[in-house]
Amino acid sequence: MTASAPSAVVVLTAAGQVLLVVLVLAAAHRPLGDHVARTLTSPRHLAVERAGYRLMRVDPDAEQRWSTYLLSLLGFSLASVVVLYALARLQSALPLSLGTAPFDPAGAWNTAVSFATNTNWQWYSGEQAAGHLLQMAGLTVQNFVSAAVGVAVMAALARGFARSGTDARVGNFWADLVRTTVRVLLPLAAVLALVLVAGGVVQNLLPHEAVTTLAGGTQEVLGGPVASQEAIKQLGTNGGGFFNANSAHPLENPTPWTNALQVVAMLLLPFALPRTFAVMVGDRRQGWAILATMSTLWLASVALLTWAELSGAGAVGRAAGAAMEGKEVRFGEAASALFAASTTMTSTGAVNAMHDSLTAPGGGVAMVGMLLGEVAPGGVGSGVYGLVVLAVVAVFLAGLMVGRTPEYLGKKLGREEITLVALVVLTMPAVVLVGTALSVVSGPGLAGLQEHGPHGLSEVLYAFASAGNNNGSAFAGLSSGTPYYDTLLGLAMLVGRFVPIALVLALAGRLASARRVPAGAGTLPTHSPLFVGLLVAVTLVVVGLTFVPALSLGPVVESLS
Repeated sequence: MTASAPSAVVVLTAAGQVLLVVLVLAAAHRPLGDHVARTLTSPRHLAVERAGYRLMRVDPDAEQRWSTYLLSLLGFSLASVVVLYALARLQSALPLSLGTAPFDPAGAWNTAVSFATNTNWQWYSGEQAAGHLLQMAGLTVQNFVSAAVGVAVMAALARGFARSGTDARVGNFWADLVRTTVRVLLPLAAVLALVLVAGGVVQNLLPHEAVTTLAGGTQEVLGGPVASQEAIKQLGTNGGGFFNANSAHPLENPTPWTNALQVVAMLLLPFALPRTFAVMVGDRRQGWAILATMSTLWLASVALLTWAELSGAGAVGRAAGAAMEGKEVRFGEAASALFAASTTMTSTGAVNAMHDSLTAPGGGVAMVGMLLGEVAPGGVGSGVYGLVVLAVVAVFLAGLMVGRTPEYLGKKLGREEITLVALVVLTMPAVVLVGTALSVVSGPGLAGLQEHGPHGLSEVLYAFASAGNNNGSAFAGLSSGTPYYDTLLGLAMLVGRFVPIALVLALAGRLASARRVPAGAGTLPTHSPLFVGLLVAVTLVVVGLTFVPALSLGPVVESLS
């Protein structure tokens, strides 16, 4: 069958799904963004929060310098890795293990780092390797707190811009962590989990059960606390699935409307947090500029990926001109493309179709979505602070053009600030390209390839783009459950997560110490459509200059061939 243009009905259906998602996000943007801002600035502590502070023996009202804030964050994340590693290694001796074997050391390391860094990369099959206790007490808990860490860093950066002439104090990490979890993530996840249960997502503690199929055969089906994990998996832009098929599994994502709901859930907080940042810095216009930039890039990704999948260009299996291989019939190409674009433009990494089966240009678009640094809209918290860093780059470049010291949100940006920003921008490309280069020239790296040639390079490049950007999705063709990939991808996740966080917090400390300067006649308006266009261009150019050679050897060559 030859590829043909998608029908008008299919195009209208795809546009209708995107419009529905946009309308829901638009309705939630202001109230949710304001609620998160009130949560992060409230002087009150709830009773359950005070109990948590007493348990941790911390004073939530004690302001921390950026260095202390960072040490608290790193200490908490290290403890998370250790606890999760222990649960994975000892799960066979724990209750509700369902007879599962303990993870091997390399696999336990990779999983512990993956979930503590909000990456949620999975080298294993969830229904076969992880018992209910590990899923609930280990993975689901990390889905909450790793997302809260991202919001905390965003809040610290916002305070850095809002404060003037302090001694680099940017808030209290423990208060930000607990409040975000208790007042934002838990209520949203509880409501979403109930809706998912109503939609047919499983929520129980049952072991494997034998069921009779429609064909009269017998199949083992695993129950479990799926809906509760699914809710925070999407809301926290985590992505780790209870089942190996992730959101393509009918017990995890049963119907087209639950699929649309999951797309909304993964975009909800990332698109609301620009409002939170703007309220905290005291200039709501900046939030609209950040939101406009995110929306432009996200809509472009959705449009390109949908076109690639509906046209079926370069597809192995086509149906009515579109690429159906690796996609669920109950969702179709358009909903699969919307999901794939959204999960790679955020740091979610959940999948409702196999990305290895995307068309060559479709897979390239998904890969570029991650290589942008996941700032459109990015992960919970990380998307905002990542785009603010790129906004500083845009202001710096504009300052070079007119010979003026750059300013952003009332703060002059000197050599030290620009150095920190440059290091943030360079960290992710270094992780992705070095990891990819090592893997395509080493025996253990090449041994994991399912295919060689351009697609094989795409598999490796996608894996390190996913790990270095804390996404967690995969092409599914790479055999990554080996000591080599478990170890190297774990290191990529750690560096890709915590080096930028350390640099952003250092930037927040410097900004909090600096005096605010009033806007003058030569100050670049950073809330105008002109600046939004500049920021979009800077985001694309930074990626283009860095990754065009690698992309040319992978998805571009595959598309042309």
